[in-house]
Amino acid sequence: MRNRRLVSIIRSGLLLLLSSAWLFPVYIILVNSFKSREEMYLNTLSLPPSLDFRYYAEAAERMDFLRAFRNSLVLTIGGVVLVVVFCSMAAWMLVRHGGRLSRLIYDVLVITMLIPFQTVMMPLIQEMSFMTRVMGIPMLNTLGGMLFMYLGFGAGMGVFLFYGFIRSSVPRALEESAIIDGCGVWTLFWRIVFPLLKSITITVAILEMIKIWNDYLLPSLSLTSTANSTIPLAMSLFIGQYTVEWNMAMAGLMMSIIPVIIFYLYAQKHIVKGVAAGAVKG
Repeated sequence: MRNRRLVSIIRSGLLLLLSSAWLFPVYIILVNSFKSREEMYLNTLSLPPSLDFRYYAEAAERMDFLRAFRNSLVLTIGGVVLVVVFCSMAAWMLVRHGGRLSRLIYDVLVITMLIPFQTVMMPLIQEMSFMTRVMGIPMLNTLGGMLFMYLGFGAGMGVFLFYGFIRSSVPRALEESAIIDGCGVWTLFWRIVFPLLKSITITVAILEMIKIWNDYLLPSLSLTSTANSTIPLAMSLFIGQYTVEWNMAMAGLMMSIIPVIIFYLYAQKHIVKGVAAGAVKG
């Protein structure tokens, strides 16, 4: 009994230590967002002398935060919706119409997860530029073009997770019963199958949301107009060639991570369940 209590205390202490390590960067961002540059350089770890929100106001004004927030929100919500809708339908069809072709398509989509973005970014931008100039399809410097690219980059992971979940957790007999009752393919998926994908849908949505919301590299290559700037692009205003306004950057960063934290806290109970079920080998 005594050994069990000791083990429990040690385990709790280790969890507390690990939690503190994970939360330490958030603490650094939060306390320094209320400090001037001099106060921050004097003692980075200390609490701010007062809760002065003027740095938040100045950072929001210089970033044009409302516009950047709107653009990031449009890209994030649109990208998540596109990935969830297209990947869930594609995965369902690949599972239910098994065969060599379906397996080949699935393998190709999964292999794309292994390709680093840095290896394809320049050919991608050249291709998008070609589509914009020659074919007349606005793919560069538009939010629609960004959504198209986010759908492509999210397809591999999305299909992989939905495929494993559908294969292991969605019974075929339920679909066959609905078909016997006269249910069409479209109604079958949206009324019968998709409601069963709640946990894995939330998992995919969280992963895509974090990736798109925090993405800097792809928007920096594609979005050249300040009117289309996202929050990560707007935050680059505080990072100059010779100096960095860290306190302003911390205030902007704090404003940018609050929506992600709120969404994560709301949906965290579904993450482990969805990932565990979606990672089943197909």
